[in-house]
Amino acid sequence: MSEQLKPSIDRQFAAIDLGSNSFHLVVAQEGENGLFTVVDRIKENVRLAAGLGSDGTLSEAAQERALTCLKRLGERLGDLPRSHVRAVGTNTLRKGKDVVQFLADASQALGHPIDVISGREEARLIYRGVVRAVETPGRLLVIDIGGGSTELILGEANEPTRLDSLFMGHVSWSRRFFPNGEVTAAAMEEAEMAARRELQGVVRIFRKAGWDLAVGSSGTIVGIERMLQARGHKTIDQQGLNWLKQTLIRSENMDDVDIEGLSENRRMVLPGGVAILSALFTGLRLKELRATNHALREGVLLELVGRERFQDLRDTTVRHVMDRFEIDGRQAFRVQQTALEMFDQVKGEWRLKEEHRRLLKWATSLYEIGLFLTYSGYHKHGAYLLTHMEMPGFSRQAQRCIAALVRSHRGKPTRDKIAEVAPMWNRKLLHLVVLLRLAARIHRRRSPKSSPTVVLGVQSRELNLSFPDGWLDSRPLSRADLEEDAVNIRGLGYTLKLV
Repeated sequence: MSEQLKPSIDRQFAAIDLGSNSFHLVVAQEGENGLFTVVDRIKENVRLAAGLGSDGTLSEAAQERALTCLKRLGERLGDLPRSHVRAVGTNTLRKGKDVVQFLADASQALGHPIDVISGREEARLIYRGVVRAVETPGRLLVIDIGGGSTELILGEANEPTRLDSLFMGHVSWSRRFFPNGEVTAAAMEEAEMAARRELQGVVRIFRKAGWDLAVGSSGTIVGIERMLQARGHKTIDQQGLNWLKQTLIRSENMDDVDIEGLSENRRMVLPGGVAILSALFTGLRLKELRATNHALREGVLLELVGRERFQDLRDTTVRHVMDRFEIDGRQAFRVQQTALEMFDQVKGEWRLKEEHRRLLKWATSLYEIGLFLTYSGYHKHGAYLLTHMEMPGFSRQAQRCIAALVRSHRGKPTRDKIAEVAPMWNRKLLHLVVLLRLAARIHRRRSPKSSPTVVLGVQSRELNLSFPDGWLDSRPLSRADLEEDAVNIRGLGYTLKLV
């Protein structure tokens, strides 16, 4: 790459949204004023959710469509810095069973890891992307109808105040109620009533909170607005939705629908989206809904830039969790300092990257979270909490890896126990387990005195741990702990020698 082009590439960021219906890539250039200019967009209709069976497995055809698309997107990302790219998977990858191998193949095809995010995390990122496009949002309601889920978000200016993800989407609803594109009045009514049942638990809360402006994102809502605007409507309103429903019903089959603004890749999933949106209008008593092209991808872009500017939401989340569960910050810092010192000494031999260092940093901050409940088995309690709590900014994989580290920092770790918590683990996670265990044992006394200078040498999985002269001799408990741990980590394939 020429020196003339390099600065431009260094200021480019890319977000990939692996949705249930389409895969979207957006590449944006950051200007000197901090604003973004989109320089490239790619969208492919992959229909991932169409290949999700009732048993939760992805069909080979759906996997092949996805991998073929990801290879093309990966070529477009080839010159971008690795830290400037993030790919997120949504509802279909959340629901899919045994998708670990597919995710590995997909990451390899793309050339970047793929983060599967929770429904609430998806909603948070959608709000962050949408609010950027609204000049004076005030109290904002955001609705996003995706292929497999619908996100509802309330916010005040730039901050979301309520996040909900519902298990209904335009693909899943169309497959369930309008098979083969057949649309009847009875099917439309049934689909709308099913959507209203999904909404029952949240509509009153949203109506009571109120909003100044309602905005819809995603292709479904944007597409519906485009069709209604072709008929003279300024935004989406109840009258326009009623016309659209009746038009679909009269056509009887989506193959025969002729509406200006209807794209071919949205034709077969339109009735499900219309039914869900109609239920939302009724349940939330909406008068009108504005559409925006800003959504999940833009939220991911903004978060990427924040991480580059040392404004990582994940660090803020960890601090909040520490406060909430009254974790001893001084002890966490002692263990963290020693663990990261050892990490820096072995990262070359073990080929560890900055992403592994961050995982170890967060795990050392949270390894005693289970003490909030009880000392007995606190590592197991901590792993459970970290597996199931909402942690804004974290992917499901990263969250489970941290939980696995916490689960394995004491007791007798095994590969099976790690796999129970983090099915997507790899051998690099075992290295981090060993580093956390050693650091926790070195600081078992919880002494406020300065940490010992330790030197960790490794050759493959053979470890030599050196201490200052006399340090181990004056601490028989620490020596016994470390010698016991040398036995425990043999089950993971490591040998430890104390020098």
